[in-house]
Amino acid sequence: MKEREVLERIYAGFIGMNAGIRLGAPVEPTVWSSERIERFYGDITSYVKPFRNFAADDDANGPVFFLRSLDDKEEGVPLTAGDVAEAWLNYAREGIGMFWWGGYGVSTEHTAYLNLKNGVPAPLSGSEITNGKVLSEQIGGQIFVDTWGLINPGNPKAAAESAKIAASVSHDGEGLEGAAFVSAAIAEAFVSNDIERIVDVALSFVSDGSIYKKVAEAVISFHKENPDSWRACLSMLQSEWGYDKYKGVCHIIPNAGVVVMSLLYGRHFKRGIEIATMAGWDTDCNAGNVGTILGVMDGLDGLGEGYRAPINDMIVLSGVSGYLNVLDIPTYAKKLTAFAMINMGIIPSDNLNIDERHPSFDFSLPGSTHGLRLSDSILTKMHHVEGKGVDSSGALEILFDRMVRGQKSRIYYKSFWRREDFDDERYMPVFSPTVYPGENVEITFRFERFNGEGMIISPYVKDTFTKEIIYLGGSIYKDEDWHTISFTVPQLNGSFPEEVGIVLESNSPSKFRDFGVLYISSFSISGKSEYSIDFSRSTKEFASVLPFSHDHGAWEIVDGRMEEMSLSGAEAYTGNYFTSDVTVEGGVVPYRGESHLVGARIQGARRGYYGGIDEDGFSIIKKRHGKKTVIAHKKANWEYGREYGLTLSVIGDEITLSVDNEKQLTVKDDEYKYGMVGYGEFSGGRRAFCNMKIKEM
Repeated sequence: MKEREVLERIYAGFIGMNAGIRLGAPVEPTVWSSERIERFYGDITSYVKPFRNFAADDDANGPVFFLRSLDDKEEGVPLTAGDVAEAWLNYAREGIGMFWWGGYGVSTEHTAYLNLKNGVPAPLSGSEITNGKVLSEQIGGQIFVDTWGLINPGNPKAAAESAKIAASVSHDGEGLEGAAFVSAAIAEAFVSNDIERIVDVALSFVSDGSIYKKVAEAVISFHKENPDSWRACLSMLQSEWGYDKYKGVCHIIPNAGVVVMSLLYGRHFKRGIEIATMAGWDTDCNAGNVGTILGVMDGLDGLGEGYRAPINDMIVLSGVSGYLNVLDIPTYAKKLTAFAMINMGIIPSDNLNIDERHPSFDFSLPGSTHGLRLSDSILTKMHHVEGKGVDSSGALEILFDRMVRGQKSRIYYKSFWRREDFDDERYMPVFSPTVYPGENVEITFRFERFNGEGMIISPYVKDTFTKEIIYLGGSIYKDEDWHTISFTVPQLNGSFPEEVGIVLESNSPSKFRDFGVLYISSFSISGKSEYSIDFSRSTKEFASVLPFSHDHGAWEIVDGRMEEMSLSGAEAYTGNYFTSDVTVEGGVVPYRGESHLVGARIQGARRGYYGGIDEDGFSIIKKRHGKKTVIAHKKANWEYGREYGLTLSVIGDEITLSVDNEKQLTVKDDEYKYGMVGYGEFSGGRRAFCNMKIKEM
């Protein structure tokens, strides 16, 4: 397989997974049954709920964040369950988001997480001997493994092996059989469009005698005798393989039957995810797995505009990092393809050399939009076109339809997300901006004009707290040449941009209506950020003080400060996850406890650098695998109730702590090259954190 084919199939598979999740989520159990789904929605042929934006759930979080074990593990060393376990602990905020926190001994994932946190290593953390047979064989064994199949195209054996390693952190027995089946089916779908063969190949990696293989074979046998009635097959599954026979909240075996049934009866992407949804049981999980398999098999052309368009090339997640929670699907597809090419023994091309530090959109993939949006869908229409970009590459095409002077539409990238953008809270996503003051925005565009005198293009940002549209100049364009607008995101006095883009405005009177097309060939962010966080302007949403995500502790805005208290430690993270050299200034007022810190290069709940007040003085602390080590300390007197100005500077391998503008400590350490910024404490107590300033160096 050539790199381009792999890339497009991965892109299709990942969109397919998320389309399936989005379709199935509104009718997820326990109150929905197949009978109720049929009663209220009949024969499903489209999304059953028009989400403004779909908030992440576990089916989307797991495949993204657990695969980050490949980013974090030592290069060249084979993957272990311990590597994946570290990702579990590092990217989850305990009790919030990521997966279902249903309680120890109830939720398989919650149980495995607590096992890991309390020193039970993987794979013992997910084993039957630790958790019992029922808990270890719930559905999670197969719903988090799609990406292991995507990065092993045409190699179902490697896909199954990797998926079983990853799934063993939380599951065992039949749970691991499901991991092998789903990931192997995805890998085989790259090289086969014969659904029976895909199922047969995937089953060859499932153990003989396993219940998983038995339910799959029961479906295969029924399908051969009754190829035209999936509902009859569902009745067989409900009668012989239902939840009444397999205990727990959501056992893998009944759902395994639905997945195989949906593949065989659906045969193609659209009908496959529809059957998986109409069948009931764990609708979003099953439709998600089926969507990945058939999305890869059918490719981009098989997705259908009705299921693809609402995804709009982006998903939001609910891990510990607000920055990583905003995922641009084309960029992520390139990242997965780089892993895939390496696994195939091929050096990835420069086209796959993505910069995770800054959003960059080239519209090179068929149908790609990179999540760009329009403020007015009556005056303007947007879609992707081939061959209209610079050097005949892909482009985003925006039709403006007979606009007159004063009419305008915004074309923008959504750089910060708010509670108002969502219909429900589901898995409590939290966000940090993906674009900051001080950074540069560059947009390359041209016009094709059918009528009118010319159009005005004005770069702008939208302040998330005031909702003010801030114009950054503007020019009239009458020719059809390529142009590049470049502008710097302005300081927003402690606020952040929630939109970054251009305003397209008519410059013609009514008798010369502006009619034509705007092509955008590229949209990119670059440069170093410099910004501040003003808590007097902030608010609390999704149980977090904007723009932070909180790990433990109780957090509130009080008198223009962010107050926090805990029994044993807590942290608040924000900023670009890939920030390298940086100076972080923040104030703290200690009220109780012995740890009051500011942080930089924080890579999640388990890794980072911190500096500030610590016990009997000032310390620089390194957090590694969740354990705190003081790497520099100076005894000093400090007082409760007094505000201290903390400055932590991390430049190259040099870490410097200043208190009230006086340098106190310097130490060298180079293990962490980048990360978020934030506040934290490791001993409990109560304190107020003051406004923060961040400057990339």
